[in-house]
Amino acid sequence: QLQASGGGLVQAGGSLRLSCAASGSIFSINRMGWFRQAPGKQRELVATIASGGNTHYADSVKGRFTISRDNAKNTVNLQMNTLKPEDTAVYFCNTDPPVYNYWGQGTQVTVSS
Repeated sequence: QLQASGGGLVQAGGSLRLSCAASGSIFSINRMGWFRQAPGKQRELVATIASGGNTHYADSVKGRFTISRDNAKNTVNLQMNTLKPEDTAVYFCNTDPPVYNYWGQGTQVTVSS
């Protein structure tokens, strides 16, 4: 499993930084992604990053979130700025496309208005 960390409670307009550590065998050859699931909604893709650094973002987070990876440390991060209440969700990391067995418990992000 891939374990995400760094979530918490923040006011609208605030920032959080999420981190995810993966084994080298998972990390080095895969595009990595951040996903989120809000209550009553399906899990959705937030951002992805290729091993070479190419990134992709959901329209809802473009300009506010930044995904990055540290290939030496096998970590992928998500810097979230200007957070909105609609960003409230459990955030997960996984490969892209995701592998079922890699889903962890995620980290809760709650944005208060």
